[in-house]
Amino acid sequence: MSTLVIDHLSIGLPEGADRPLAVEDVSMAIEMGQILCVVGESGSGKSMTANALMGLLPPGVTVEAGKAVFNGQNVLDLPESRKQALRGAEIAMIFQEPMTALNPLMRIGDQIAEVFAAHDRFTPSERREKALHLIREVGLPDPEKIIRAYPFQLSGGQRQRAMIAMALALEPKLLIADEPTTALDVTTQAQILKLILDLRDRRGMAVMFITHDFGVVAEIADQVIVMREGKVVERGVAADVLGNPQHDYTRRLLDAIPTGKLPAARAPRDVPALEIKGLRKIYRTGGGLFKPVREVRAVDDVSLTVARGEVLGLVGESGSGKSTLGRTAVRLVTPDGGQVMVGGTDLAALSDEELRRERHKVQMVFQDPYASLNPRQRIMGALTDGPITKGVPKARAQERARELLEIVGLGAEAASRYPHEFSGGQRQRIGIARALAMDPELIIADEAVSALDVSIQAQVLDLLRDLRERFDLSILFITHDLRVAAQLCDRIAVMQKGRLVEIGTVHDIFLAPQQDYTRQLLAAVPGAGWSQESAGA
Repeated sequence: MSTLVIDHLSIGLPEGADRPLAVEDVSMAIEMGQILCVVGESGSGKSMTANALMGLLPPGVTVEAGKAVFNGQNVLDLPESRKQALRGAEIAMIFQEPMTALNPLMRIGDQIAEVFAAHDRFTPSERREKALHLIREVGLPDPEKIIRAYPFQLSGGQRQRAMIAMALALEPKLLIADEPTTALDVTTQAQILKLILDLRDRRGMAVMFITHDFGVVAEIADQVIVMREGKVVERGVAADVLGNPQHDYTRRLLDAIPTGKLPAARAPRDVPALEIKGLRKIYRTGGGLFKPVREVRAVDDVSLTVARGEVLGLVGESGSGKSTLGRTAVRLVTPDGGQVMVGGTDLAALSDEELRRERHKVQMVFQDPYASLNPRQRIMGALTDGPITKGVPKARAQERARELLEIVGLGAEAASRYPHEFSGGQRQRIGIARALAMDPELIIADEAVSALDVSIQAQVLDLLRDLRERFDLSILFITHDLRVAAQLCDRIAVMQKGRLVEIGTVHDIFLAPQQDYTRQLLAAVPGAGWSQESAGA
């Protein structure tokens, strides 16, 4: 018997939206002990369906038709008091970004205990004991320390485990996981997926797992629903959908996933675009009465070179120091030692005034393009502010901005619009155009595609390949997704705990890794299995 049956559900959007319905005539069922993966790109309606079940639809968004029967009752028609009793106790949800879902001012143990208090269960001491038990069950280290910790003191994977502990507190029959691994590095993602599988097996829960990554689907799904623009376009057993997709959209999503086949190797160049020598960055916290100073060597004596026209991938888990290295190279973070040589100039040794004159040589593309763009400034201003500050005449800067918008596939007319008028992938193209406007010798792309849907991700990767060829561009490509690194990069540098542990060609790293840590990273990739069939080798 099914735990949940969604029958012809339609969800309406506010007047003036791009389309009238966020979800249109959607039906699905989940049985106890089963994992149903709901797959689709941003705007497909998958998260909106989950929010409707939880009674968490945003203002102006309403259920227009259909029902969702959970254990014999239509949860969409329940009064708010009954929905509150249902949430957590019978249906629980894990959100994509735990840092925004957790209260930053409450200790982890108190937040788990609050779930019991909200449903008036147990005494305060019993709540603490059960919180400790849950922390142990989800595999968090040092439970006695974690229960007293604040969210900012945990890593991304640990915060996600804490969210799972809260979701499991009242032993729900249905667990909804909304993109719970999208922002996590591959080893943490593998641990979270294994944890969800283990919990499903131990507790017999039904799981609705929302994702855009078919690699994840291949790891955990029993059944698959594929959604596009609010409608279900394909459904079936996971093996059938993955092995023999029937709908063109499903095939396009599968084709957009980076494969295990490695591209042809490029001959290295001798001309360096970037030389990092003995780079160090140490963060110090604490100190004072009876408190020792705590040191974190974020970048610990790292040396590497990016050749002219080369894409060097920098990979590693969260906390490995890869983003700190990128930010130190562009002097958003001041290094504690070492050299950052670009075009014969040591950026690490420059004064602030000298740096302003040289900074155009290295530009950065950030993970979140919306946060890095001024929401009140038109795109033309975003693309011309830097060149004009550098001394480029305004008319020439504007002409170049229009050229770049054409090159990145947006069209010159995009210059008059604001950031909110673009999708995530389009905003990332703007971020790339803004970096190119400064005529840099090197671009540092910090997780530039990690937050994008797989099809949009593939388009941005194609754009970066094209720009590399067109401008002989050098790129330091920072990522936690080794599948992406394999498709774009010439060489791979692997970082762990601030140190460079291995560096080599893509074929060397993926087919013959020398370090155990590199092998662990590769083994954790969903659907891992690398070959050089397409490499021409």
